Amino acid sequence: MSRQGNDKSRPGSARQGGYKKDSNSRGNAPIRKAPSKFATKPEAAKPEAPKAPKSPKRPSNPDEIRLNRYISNSGMCSRRDADIYIQSGNVKVNGEVITEMGHRVKLTDVVQFDGVNITPEKKEYVLLNKPKNFSTAGDDSPGSANVLDLVRGASKANLMPVGRMDKTTTGLLLFTNDTEIVQKFTVPNQRSSKVYQVSLDKNLKYEDLEKIQKGLMIEEHKVFVEEITYIEDQPKSEIGIKMKTSNVKVVRKIFEHLKYDVLKVDRVTFAGLTKKNLPRGDWRFLTEQEIINLKNA
Repeated sequence: MSRQGNDKSRPGSARQGGYKKDSNSRGNAPIRKAPSKFATKPEAAKPEAPKAPKSPKRPSNPDEIRLNRYISNSGMCSRRDADIYIQSGNVKVNGEVITEMGHRVKLTDVVQFDGVNITPEKKEYVLLNKPKNFSTAGDDSPGSANVLDLVRGASKANLMPVGRMDKTTTGLLLFTNDTEIVQKFTVPNQRSSKVYQVSLDKNLKYEDLEKIQKGLMIEEHKVFVEEITYIEDQPKSEIGIKMKTSNVKVVRKIFEHLKYDVLKVDRVTFAGLTKKNLPRGDWRFLTEQEIINLKNA
């Protein structure tokens, strides 16, 4: 048998000396590269356009701030939300509706947000567990100091105590620069409850406890309490009393009217706030949820 030559026009087997045909089976198909999506034709360099001259920077005035920041600092909403309110025409400055973004205002300007006058000071809420020998007036006696000394490092805001406390009263005292909250918890017809623990010089008679529960006439005014009880596992001179008033003097007058000497008054709850994890003499900021609860109390 004659051996075939290497004639590509008549391929044979390799054993017969023919050339080996490229196989496309078993993954040997030729790889076809797709053109790159990122391939670009080189472009001729374009001459740079001359830059427009920069407008001179407006000198910053320390007495002015942007309107959205003013609103945000007041605690009404965030800066982003403030921009939306401004664009919607809900903000007035000195009686004029402002819709311009970036508008700057002076701290002396009168700014209205949804018809309410606001101040740029952020609302702060500080809860103190007041110790003895500090009063809200600071002038009860030469040895008493002002409660503001205890929270002076909490905030740069102009904090005010909510209600009055003499130097011998201890317990929860709220401070804020929110005038609406101050007014809300100092008016006579407020709705929020406070709980006081009262220490007397002698045991409270049960008939006197019942009189207090029914309401007493003190200085031509009927004084009501929500609840009064003996404190469990304590002498009968330790009394728990729940009232809506934030005026501690009223608490004292109730027992003094019945010929008891009040040795100590300690406010243990205030509008849902408690002394939990707050040692005597310490303060803390309210949480966002506590602020919401306080406004709804």
